[in-house]
Amino acid sequence: MKLLFLVLDGAADRPNERGETPLSMAKKPNLDSLAVQGALGLHYPLGVGKAPESDAAVLSILGYDPDKYYTGRGPLEALGVGYRVKEGYEVAFRANFATINPESRIILDRRVGRSLESWEAQELAKAVDGIELGGGLGYARVMATIGHRAVVIIGVKSGRLSGDVTNNDPAYVRVGKVSVAVPNPDNKLAQIRPLNPQDEASSLTARLANEFVDKVISILKDHPLNKERARKGLLQANVILMRDAGDSLPKVTPINQLYGLKFGAVAEMPVERGIARALGMDIEEVKLYNAPKDEVLSERFEATMRLLERVDVAYVHLKGPDEPGHDGDLKGKVKAIEDIDEYYVARLIKGNWDGSILVTSDHATPWSLKAHSDDPVPIMLKSSRVKADGLTFNEVNASKGSLGRFEYGWLIMSRVKGLVF
Repeated sequence: MKLLFLVLDGAADRPNERGETPLSMAKKPNLDSLAVQGALGLHYPLGVGKAPESDAAVLSILGYDPDKYYTGRGPLEALGVGYRVKEGYEVAFRANFATINPESRIILDRRVGRSLESWEAQELAKAVDGIELGGGLGYARVMATIGHRAVVIIGVKSGRLSGDVTNNDPAYVRVGKVSVAVPNPDNKLAQIRPLNPQDEASSLTARLANEFVDKVISILKDHPLNKERARKGLLQANVILMRDAGDSLPKVTPINQLYGLKFGAVAEMPVERGIARALGMDIEEVKLYNAPKDEVLSERFEATMRLLERVDVAYVHLKGPDEPGHDGDLKGKVKAIEDIDEYYVARLIKGNWDGSILVTSDHATPWSLKAHSDDPVPIMLKSSRVKADGLTFNEVNASKGSLGRFEYGWLIMSRVKGLVF
C-alpha cells in the first residue's frame, strides 16, 4: 500500500451566507471525483479557536503535537536552507523583506507587494548579512529564500541567547512557542521584547535583534536596488520583519519510527523542507517557483511519482491557494485550486495510480480576512479500504462526512494509518 498525502496550502476557507467557499466555487472535477469515492471530515490543525501558522500546522498534521514539540519556526526555516542553529548561541527568525515609512515606521506592505524577485532579495540580504551587533559581541546572518522571504540568525560569540522573544511583525503574536495570526493587526513596526524580562538570554536576544533592525533600515534606505525600484514606481524593500524565534530544533521520534512506515516529502518552501529534514523524511527536491503553473505543478507531480517509488507515504505540499487568500483575491484563490486540479490531480487520475490519497489543507486562509483563521479544515481520504460518502470536496460537505471531526490535526495520521495500512 502507498499513501499520497496532498496538502493544498491555505485552500480551506470560511463559508459565506450561501455556504459557498473557493473550494465549492472552483471547477475541480478531478478532486471531486476522488472525494466522491472517499470519506470526508474536518479537522482543527491546532485545536478549536487557534489560527495556526503553516509550520505548527504541518507539524501537527504529520502527527506531532506542537504544544509538546514545537520550538519556533525560525530554526525550521533555517534548516530548510541548510543552516542548523547553534543551540544557546544563535536564535533563528522567519523573516520578510517589507516596506515601511522609515521615519514613522508604519508598515506599508508586509511583503513588498509580492513584487520582490528572489534575486533582488538575495542582493539586499548580502547588504545586511554579517552585521556586527552589541559592539562586537554579536552578529547577524541573513539568508534570502523565495521572493520576499528570508531567514535571520542572531548570534553571539560568547554568552547565551534565547528564542523566548516577541515578533516585530504585528500580524502575528506569540502564544507560548506558537505564533498565531492577529485579526486586523496594528500597522506599526513593533519592538522585539523578551517574553521573560528577568531572563538575561532573552533580554540580550531582544536587544541585539532590535539593533539589527535599526541597522537594516539605515542600510536598505539608500540601497541602489531600492532606489531603482522607487524609480520604477515599485515598493521598496527597506525593512525586515522578524517572527517565530527559536533557538533549537524539535526533539522528536523520527517519523518513520513513529509510524513504522517510510515517509518522504515534496515541499516547495524552506519551512516544509526544514520540517521534513527535522522529522527524518526522504526529500524529493523541486526547483521551479516563479514559472507558469502548468510547469510548476507538472514538476511537483513528477517529483511525487519518483518519491512514491521509494516511500510508503509521500507528503506533498502545494503552495498555490494561500497567497491569493492573504491578498483578499477570491478569483485568484479559486483559480489556484483549479490549477492544482488541472495540472496535478488530473495527471494522477489519468495515470490510474491505485494507491490511497489523503487530501487536506494545513489551515484556512479566508480571502475575506486576508489571514489564517481558526476555521475547521476539510479532509478527504480515498482508499479501497474506506467506504465512500459520495460527496464532493468542500467545507460544507466535509462537515457531513463519515470521518467526523478531528479535535486536533495531530490525531489524523494515526487514524489514517489504521484505515489504510
